[in-house]
Amino acid sequence: MSANTAFQVVGVQGARARKIHLGGRLVSSAIHKTAITGPAPVGPLGLVDDEQADLSVHGGLGKAVYAYPAAHYAFWRAARVEAGVAGLDDALAYGSLGENLTLSGLLEADVWIGDVLQFPDCALRVTDPREPCSKFNAAMGFNGASKRMAQTGYCGFYLAVDTPGSVELGQTFTVLAGPRQMGIPERFKARMFKHLR
Repeated sequence: MSANTAFQVVGVQGARARKIHLGGRLVSSAIHKTAITGPAPVGPLGLVDDEQADLSVHGGLGKAVYAYPAAHYAFWRAARVEAGVAGLDDALAYGSLGENLTLSGLLEADVWIGDVLQFPDCALRVTDPREPCSKFNAAMGFNGASKRMAQTGYCGFYLAVDTPGSVELGQTFTVLAGPRQMGIPERFKARMFKHLR
């Protein structure tokens, strides 16, 4: 990957927390993101039109924005069909995995902790892989979804806001290399033992 390679934002999504059914009870979640039209303001805690329900695992300064590769959507659509939970009209729209930014051309293996995604009007720094949770199973509609994420490494990654501004559908961005000491796949694998049991 060249330092000058331009990648593209193919989805910008946000949501307010709401109650969802999970394991026979109602819990608060903002995993069901929907498209944001026009420039989406980005502050220190993420997209202004977005919330995180459980700040112990999502959100805060270090996990302000969640980015996910668009390339993995085909896998999740197929996994839902295999699990018998997807209808013929179920396109699994961008944001369905709980991400704020759906990115084209950039995979987990392409980024390292500390790399910066430089957008025209803001800069977001890679901080951590996303860990699968029970709410992810609910969002995908089948209990094995978290385990599939752990097995594949199709986790996406969190971003801190270095320079507030805005992001918008269709924008291109570049990746500025950080210290390159720990990659997203390596960090993810180190944390996945509990999900693979």
